[in-house]
Amino acid sequence: MLDQSLAADIIGAVNAGFDAQVTETAALTALPSLRGQEATAQDFMAERYRARNLAVDHWKINVADIEHLPGFSPVAISYDNAFNVVGTHRPREAKGRSLILNGHIDVVPTGPHDLWSRPPFQPHVEGDWLYGRGSGDMKAGLYACLAAFDALDRLGLRPAAPVHLQSVVEEECTGNGALACLQRGYRAEAAIIPEPMGDAVLKAQLGVMWFQVKLRGKPVHVAYAGTGSNAIEAAYPIIQALHTLEERWNKDRHEIWGEHKHPINFVVSKIEGGDWTSSVPAWCTFDMRISFFPGMELARVRQEVEDTVRAAAAGHSYLANNPPQVVYHGFQAEPYVLKNGDAAIACLEGAHRLAFNAELPKIATTATTDARFFGLYADTPALVYGPLSEDIHGFDERVSLSSLKKITQGIALFMADWCGVEKR
Repeated sequence: MLDQSLAADIIGAVNAGFDAQVTETAALTALPSLRGQEATAQDFMAERYRARNLAVDHWKINVADIEHLPGFSPVAISYDNAFNVVGTHRPREAKGRSLILNGHIDVVPTGPHDLWSRPPFQPHVEGDWLYGRGSGDMKAGLYACLAAFDALDRLGLRPAAPVHLQSVVEEECTGNGALACLQRGYRAEAAIIPEPMGDAVLKAQLGVMWFQVKLRGKPVHVAYAGTGSNAIEAAYPIIQALHTLEERWNKDRHEIWGEHKHPINFVVSKIEGGDWTSSVPAWCTFDMRISFFPGMELARVRQEVEDTVRAAAAGHSYLANNPPQVVYHGFQAEPYVLKNGDAAIACLEGAHRLAFNAELPKIATTATTDARFFGLYADTPALVYGPLSEDIHGFDERVSLSSLKKITQGIALFMADWCGVEKR
């Protein structure tokens, strides 16, 4: 347990650096690190790590290095600009417990800019909120890891154990960035991932899977539409059948998600098809994101999806003889329940109590995070613990600054207690 005087000094050090932390977080948010465009933001993080005299590992992910590993998800775009950055602190004499502070640099697309109050990559502060795409998910949390490290440094201290600050890509679609860190050899006795958890820690997350359904049709001139087969319209019963599967899975309630009325969600997130307005469309492809409970293996999930698509297609005159194709890309993410982390959880509970003067809530999410890589494949308790944010993946995304300050305090206090401290 931390000395009370040191704990008060750490909280004060976070507060003293918070204005600079917000300025840096806004600067990072201004960099549009969309999928495949993360390199400039990763340069930003690498520069900040070097400025703290951390040992910086800045490398391009090679798919061939990770595609054989558990947890790998298939990719659909080039990795030519897929760079990870890790800044490592090594103590003079390792006395405490090692730690990974992990966050992702990639952000999701903005949607139409005219639906934002201000341009999404022009961050601004309004009251308690920092606005901008990626401000909440999760650049505020990513930079909070470095700000927590800075707080100890401001007191003339450094962690008395190895600490790896990781800025990774691909969290929003595969998780392969975190997997590449494991392949690179980075390990620790605990990990913190400051995703926007609303001042809580994550106790469980669902599995998530992405796939496409590709349908073919018979093109004819629309004047003779009845003699063709419309691939776009044929997608409707397939989609409906998949939603029926969604409802069946939701009926098999899981106790961890008992407070959620509808934890399993199937979403048609993208659809395209056809080539010409006056031709019956010969093709249609729709993308779907689904989720599933612990205990449902990936192979079983894929089989049920494929059986559902096949059965729905059998009732269609054209698709019965030209069945749709199911193609997997992106997330093939197993569920994760936080286990074997009692010591780390107790340490975080103590740090949170000091920062918030409240007990640490524990929640289950209907999404996924990179925590699964540490917990499932590296036997490392992964504590997903981050600030209050709103409208992530939506318009006018924002993060609460008062929450961010306390979360940064919590991370700094955890680091000092978990790792111990030594003079800089």
